[in-house]
Amino acid sequence: MSENKDLKGLGGWLILVAIGVIATPIMLLVTYVPLYVPIFQDGTWDVLTTPGSGAYHPLWGPLLVGEIVFNTILFFASLCLIYLFFSKHYLFPRVYIAIVATSLVFIPLDAWLVTIVLPSEPMFDPVTMKEFLRSLIAALIWIPYMLVSKRVKATFVEKRPSESVSRVAEYGG
Repeated sequence: MSENKDLKGLGGWLILVAIGVIATPIMLLVTYVPLYVPIFQDGTWDVLTTPGSGAYHPLWGPLLVGEIVFNTILFFASLCLIYLFFSKHYLFPRVYIAIVATSLVFIPLDAWLVTIVLPSEPMFDPVTMKEFLRSLIAALIWIPYMLVSKRVKATFVEKRPSESVSRVAEYGG
């Protein structure tokens, strides 16, 4: 019991998780706002999505919209993750794992879709490879940590449905 009490709290390796959780929405804004906003301001969107233009491909529009939607959802999910982390909400480890795993799947999927639009481009250019490896390493380290860490199990316990509420919901009264 004392060991569990000593492990409860946002300490140890969770400090590194906190840094990543706080940095993620900032990195998303710094990376993607300067990337996507000019596309709509400088006429690039029209060139890429207007049939008959030299750079037109019917998948440019869906690809760009899909990337923007995914990154917007990721931004808001990362804000939600900050709340879950600092409130020590029991859902934090699950949501964290879901976000890390989803990002790990999205990067090669997006890279593959880009090769459909731009077949002469390599699927894993240096920037994409760097981002994928970063996500892969994070997943290999932090997903197992979230699943087996005693500190994680002892810390993220707030707002957990009580046993009696779960049984009532399960058995209908």
